[in-house]
Amino acid sequence: MAHIPINHPARPVYRVLAGLIGLYIVVFGVFGLFETAGHDFFSRDSHWVLGLRTNMAFALVSVIFGLVVLFGAVHRGNFGHLMNLAIGVVFLVVALAMMTVLQTEANILNFSMSTVIVSMLFGLVLLATGLYDKVGPPEHAETEREMRSSSNARPGR
Repeated sequence: MAHIPINHPARPVYRVLAGLIGLYIVVFGVFGLFETAGHDFFSRDSHWVLGLRTNMAFALVSVIFGLVVLFGAVHRGNFGHLMNLAIGVVFLVVALAMMTVLQTEANILNFSMSTVIVSMLFGLVLLATGLYDKVGPPEHAETEREMRSSSNARPGR
């Protein structure tokens, strides 16, 4: 049966990774706002920031979304766990959606293939973060550990 680990020992590492991703997104958004200042909101011009193409709309969305990711990374309860799961899925879905409209006028966020790849990587890391940062009482974690070790000890497993 599939399960999500409770109180995983690597939980702090995953939260740091999520926080670094959130920080990168905020910094990208702020630099993007400065880079695209004075241009159209949905401009398709060639504005590059930190290796990714952007416009004013994408920069603004990045600042807001980066702050949400940071909030999910620093929130220690299961709310942060659920946020990281949801944000990871959102990153993956947006990356796939933007990849389908890359060479069309529907590319309103001015994505490039490098932006799609980075969004997918961030989505996968945040999804992994969400899978391993669930918090529970120590009794639940101990019960799960015992169950795991007993199922590994049984022959035929």
